[in-house]
Amino acid sequence: MPYERQILTHMAQIAYILLCHKDPSPVIEQARRLSRSGDAVAIHVDARAPRDVYEAIRGAVTALPSVILAKKRTRCAWGSWSIVAATLSTIEAALAAFPDATHVYLLSGDCMPIKPAEYVHAFLDQHDADFIECENFFESDWIRTGLTEERLKYRHFFNERAQPGLFYRSLELQKRLGLSRDVPPDLKVRIGSQWWCLRRQTVERVLAFLEARRDVVRFFRKTWIPDEVFFQTLVPHLVPTNEVRSKGLTFLIFSDYGKPVTFYN
Repeated sequence: MPYERQILTHMAQIAYILLCHKDPSPVIEQARRLSRSGDAVAIHVDARAPRDVYEAIRGAVTALPSVILAKKRTRCAWGSWSIVAATLSTIEAALAAFPDATHVYLLSGDCMPIKPAEYVHAFLDQHDADFIECENFFESDWIRTGLTEERLKYRHFFNERAQPGLFYRSLELQKRLGLSRDVPPDLKVRIGSQWWCLRRQTVERVLAFLEARRDVVRFFRKTWIPDEVFFQTLVPHLVPTNEVRSKGLTFLIFSDYGKPVTFYN
């Protein structure tokens, strides 16, 4: 069967959400590669990125079919709500721009496909499920070092990497004053990798849930490193257990300190 015919007949169609902040060349090449197979790409360029980075990406992808740049750009900082906010706004842009997309797949600018598009489409056609790592926050050993329950129990107003002094002083003050908080009572907090692949209907359920439950948004806004618990908690809350696979489709290795292993060649 001709390659073009295969693209037209697969049922799964992916809207990739691509978060990036540097190195425009691999981002552009990734967008070309992903869209070449008939899938769509929505790119969020960190608002902190230099203007020449944004312009290079914008200039290169404008002519690509099924590739858009998120108009709403967020200044992202590691460990903060801003990463979740950027993801949500880019998802909304992708759903509006690509009504035929059946799946939403979150990637970073450093990701690289290691399976052909035909394999990915066939795999998703065969598995009517959401793929997101979601282990029990309190019972698993997913967190190797650093804060654990304090991520949820206290409100985090400062960034640990950018403002370490304020971050830890604020945390200690809350501990001394007994200013802890509870998780929304109906939620069972789970934790896992930031990178996932979800069905369109699941993403739409999450967005509708957030519209109705502003208390949940307020809770996660002040949670430390929410990109590791936000979707990981809400997807199992909203989707039947037998439709959730607690394993992402992106292969990765992190050190105990959260540093990713980079693969070459």
